[in-house]
Amino acid sequence: MLDFVDLPALTHGTLLLTPAGSAPVHQLLLDSRRVGQAAGSVFFALRGPQHNGHIYLPELYERGVRLFVVDSNQEIPGGTLAYPGAGFLLVADTLAALQTIAAKHRRRFRLPVFGVTGSNGKTIVKEWLAQLLAPDELICKSPRSYNSQVGVPLSVWELNPTHTLGIFEAGISERGEMARLARVIQPTLGVFTNIGTAHDAGFTDHQEKVEEKMQLFQNVDTLFYCLDHELIHAAACRHLSEHQTFTWSRQQPHLAHVAVTVAEASADRTVVRVNLSRPRPQEHTFTLPFADEPSVENALQALSVLLWRQLPATEIQHRLDRLQPVAMRLEMKQALNDCYVLDDTYNNDLAGLTLALDALARQPRRGRRTLILSDVLESGLAGTELYTRVAAQLTSHGVERLVGVGPEIRQHQVVFGGVESVFYDTTDDFLRHLRTDSFRQETILVKGARRFGFERIVAAFQQKIHGTVLEVNLDALAQNLNFYRSRIQPGTKLMVMVKAFAYGSGSYEVANLLQFHRADYLAVAYTDEGVNLRQHGISLPIMVMNPSPDAFQVLRQYHLEPEIYSFERLQEYLVAARQQPLPAIHLKLDTGMRRLGFSESDVPALCSLLRENAAHLRVASALTHLAGADEEQHNSFSQQQLAAFHRMTPLLEAALGYAILKHALNSAGILRFPDAQLDMVRLGIGLYGVEATGREQGALQPVSTLRTTISQVKTLPPGETVGYGRRGQAVEYERRIATLAIGYADGYDRRFGNGAGEVMVRGLRAPLVGNVCMDMCMVDVTHIAAAQAGDIAEVFGPHLPLPELASRIGTIPYELLTNVSERVKRVFIAE
Repeated sequence: MLDFVDLPALTHGTLLLTPAGSAPVHQLLLDSRRVGQAAGSVFFALRGPQHNGHIYLPELYERGVRLFVVDSNQEIPGGTLAYPGAGFLLVADTLAALQTIAAKHRRRFRLPVFGVTGSNGKTIVKEWLAQLLAPDELICKSPRSYNSQVGVPLSVWELNPTHTLGIFEAGISERGEMARLARVIQPTLGVFTNIGTAHDAGFTDHQEKVEEKMQLFQNVDTLFYCLDHELIHAAACRHLSEHQTFTWSRQQPHLAHVAVTVAEASADRTVVRVNLSRPRPQEHTFTLPFADEPSVENALQALSVLLWRQLPATEIQHRLDRLQPVAMRLEMKQALNDCYVLDDTYNNDLAGLTLALDALARQPRRGRRTLILSDVLESGLAGTELYTRVAAQLTSHGVERLVGVGPEIRQHQVVFGGVESVFYDTTDDFLRHLRTDSFRQETILVKGARRFGFERIVAAFQQKIHGTVLEVNLDALAQNLNFYRSRIQPGTKLMVMVKAFAYGSGSYEVANLLQFHRADYLAVAYTDEGVNLRQHGISLPIMVMNPSPDAFQVLRQYHLEPEIYSFERLQEYLVAARQQPLPAIHLKLDTGMRRLGFSESDVPALCSLLRENAAHLRVASALTHLAGADEEQHNSFSQQQLAAFHRMTPLLEAALGYAILKHALNSAGILRFPDAQLDMVRLGIGLYGVEATGREQGALQPVSTLRTTISQVKTLPPGETVGYGRRGQAVEYERRIATLAIGYADGYDRRFGNGAGEVMVRGLRAPLVGNVCMDMCMVDVTHIAAAQAGDIAEVFGPHLPLPELASRIGTIPYELLTNVSERVKRVFIAE
């Protein structure tokens, strides 16, 4: 075990402050918001384009962290003397130090380690290898897709003496990165999945990208790959000898160690015939429980490893039969009794549990935090040590109730004395005793090994299931947030719009992510929206755009800041403010939108009123709204608006006697008028994946995917009509019509009827037939022979972009997003 005082020699660093007593290093900590057990945690003050870890040192010290790695003595708030008893290590590069420490830890273990890389399928192949090899090995693997410059060291750090195999994935986005990861992973075996377009921007071409990725495998004993990927094969031939490779192929069977032929393919499985050339000629037939091409390729990658290990064919098939799709993302689902369920049932090793508990701890909503946990598998630790660690994690993450399921966790229930707990031997036992009304206003993390079938627990907690679901990708939303942050000038604050149920996405869930990513302000349309956020634990400053006079005391109670846009509303606010202090206000200035706000001619009177009431009023900001920021043809008018704003705001500040925040730009304006970002900008539709100008849509990720299900498929003879008013016109040929579980009551616009709209079924577009009904609509699936009841139909999302659909019916993406009814269940996903 490394001690903190060992780190200077290892990292070529300097101890600025020596910790009191011995300081064994137990955890590597990178995020101030994810402090689990503070004792033994070392915080690395990493730097990035939008963050500087040094500013969080006081917060971490307050929370009990005592060991810090920094790259600047000058940026330690208050200096080292402000942290008595702490240890500070000064290094040239905190990321390099993190990787060096993890590499040292890796060298302690002489065991086989797989390194997995490629453009696609890395995480799936890693997870499937772990599933397939688990009967023979105690495996340490990367949690989720922890494959980055920081994720890999954190993954490797989880190795312990009981493990017999490691499986770690490595992802890169530019040159020079893989060599650093290779030094951390030190793989003895490798899997190169494929090469594609992911992260192309960081490389000259695909050959350069392959060469960079191949650095992971310079010292492996064996590299597994598909010989049909020509660039990968050529690079392997250049860098490795023949005895260092094990290949499979469907296109060049005579050259590969394993020749694969697809013998049969159906809707849900693929039968393959394999001819193995070494160590001795063999022929086998295997059934893969997947039909889609990416899954088949990933399964064949894993199958080649099993063949190389010379497992009996019957045992290989037995393991393939149990192979499960990998749900790599944590899903947050609305549940009964105002609860939320965090569904993270795809694995339950100790590292994955820690990540899931981090996610649970980040939920600020009212009510207690509950964990439903099965026996923890794949840890490599003895039972008492394992569950003692789990119990410590529960305490440090604020878990207040534990439901344990499984004979092992029940056997060790005594270690969970610090938390309310109950234990069951099986999932069936728990479900028999479940009373959902005993769970109210809770956030419930469900974390279980596959064998426990915890999906039944998730289903028991969920609200009444509607066949239509809006899936909100919080990772994509965070990526969009970071894209706009990269376009904001240093020092400019960020206000994010979460009005209208966060553009249909879910106000609390989106606001919670924005709070986690340290947005500066939120904005809502009405007071009750702000109240709801406060009741769910959101503490960021919130501006209310349309406050009513009868809500002024509510604004005070919940610390909400109103936008004031008229003399009438200002006078009403002043009357209330003279009776008791009220929150600061935001002054709306009308520079050309001609909707709400004080005009330029109002400024003298407004300044007089502000001076007279300085004792009763605090102004937080002045704002205006550009009428045509997203269209170049209105550039001159936008500049006129900005000029008017620049004339008005100095007069207001002079009257107030202090500076205020000034903001004018929306999502489009952030990109088109960078010189006018001022003190703050307001991010709206861009956060949700729609780039209003259309120029940089490719830089944004789609956030929302609306899906529904096929309720029934009918075959109609020639001459039949479909739907109300017989608007689905008769034709001269037989048609297959699928009825979907979505209608205008769900927010699906009636204008999509009669061919204007399309949905995606089994990878093909299906046009609407007839009118959109209240709760359903019909599509023509004549050309989709396999379509059947229960199939999923994408209404909008990655394959049916919102801008395209909006243009079909002459509207804008905002309308389609905000129209999605609240009766449609939201599912929030994140890695």
